[in-house]
Amino acid sequence: MKKQIVALFALTLLLSTTAMAQKNQIEKTWYNQEKTSKIRVFKTTDGSFAGKIVWLDEPNDKETGKPRTDKENPDEAKKNTPLIDLVILRGYKPSEEDPNVYVGGKIYDPKNGKTYCGKITFKGNTLDLRGFLCNATFLGRTSTWSLAE
Repeated sequence: MKKQIVALFALTLLLSTTAMAQKNQIEKTWYNQEKTSKIRVFKTTDGSFAGKIVWLDEPNDKETGKPRTDKENPDEAKKNTPLIDLVILRGYKPSEEDPNVYVGGKIYDPKNGKTYCGKITFKGNTLDLRGFLCNATFLGRTSTWSLAE
């Protein structure tokens, strides 16, 4: 009887650990719409979701031959930050109305150095990212990212 209780406890512990380790549906690596970069979406310590650039089809600057940097950033101190590992999504949480929609986050566009409010919609093998001016949700654009894994 004692062995059965220990075995049952061990099985319960294993199953609960496995359940806790399961990733969210968007915690994957995605190609941007142009397939010029891969972005890994991950869960942060505060429970929100973020995404960082983990691959570039052209990792080096054509002019200098050195790794590409965030040269369009309006903050002079950040212009030399490498694009690889640059966090471009942050603060996304699942919507209370729809588990496939993530809201409340920001999208940084390293092509122009601007940050937008945003919404992510999970659609299986794709994500629709809607970036918009924070005070005018109707002024924005949607980009579709595809699964890279």
